[in-house]
Amino acid sequence: MTTVKPLRGWTVLVPRGGPWGDGIAAELRARGASPVVAPSINFAGTEDSAALTAALERLEAGAFHWMSVTSATTVDVLSAHGVRIPEQTQVAAVGETTAAALTAAGYRVDFTPRRDNSAAGLLAEWADATGGAEHLRILALRSDIAKPVLTDGLRAAGHDVESVVAYRTVGVPIASEIITDVGAGRFDAILVTSGSVANQIALQIGLVPSRTVLACIGPRTAADAEAAGLRVDLVARERSSASLIRTLEELAVHRQERDQDRPQEQGPLA
Repeated sequence: MTTVKPLRGWTVLVPRGGPWGDGIAAELRARGASPVVAPSINFAGTEDSAALTAALERLEAGAFHWMSVTSATTVDVLSAHGVRIPEQTQVAAVGETTAAALTAAGYRVDFTPRRDNSAAGLLAEWADATGGAEHLRILALRSDIAKPVLTDGLRAAGHDVESVVAYRTVGVPIASEIITDVGAGRFDAILVTSGSVANQIALQIGLVPSRTVLACIGPRTAADAEAAGLRVDLVARERSSASLIRTLEELAVHRQERDQDRPQEQGPLA
């Protein structure tokens, strides 16, 4: 029996590299699409790299009960440093995308919020996930522009939190031929997976043709995309790569059904 692949024939731009970008490209390919990976962001070192190095050394030495990871880029930093997380240190991921990146990089995930994939959501479910444990030592890795929502909340709850800036997000030039192809309408969809990616698409690509679906991984990213001046055509129901692909497939099926229902144009009567 032939497996139906709604995304067959679709060319999809994945403007995010690393293990996560490669993973979602593989998923798209398995569903019949032709993904093009073109990283638009990367991470750069911080002004205080010594503080990060020291924190990661303490992590490997088992100094923390928990480590919180609030972005897939943080996973890239861990991989780049070759960090080995001790068995006794548990790992909290802010959402499914970050959890998927951790898994792809060979790390385990002990806690992901069930409802709200955000720092606030992580904080709201923290006590339940940790069994109400008190005075935990926690390493909170974050970007230079992240708000300290999780750190402040955990400290207010009585935990010992070491908040360390793990990276700066920087833009990466997208190849000129890809930008040209987007402008010519040769892409069926572009995956928008973070506010930083949205900003780079707006800055480097600008106006995206109406035939190209701008698909956002969640409502927060959709709001960031609109704030950057992008049109939002599709928002995944759950903030995960799997949900993003499923939602894109549903749109493809809807379009196919719509096109099939349209009456065929009649030629001139004889």
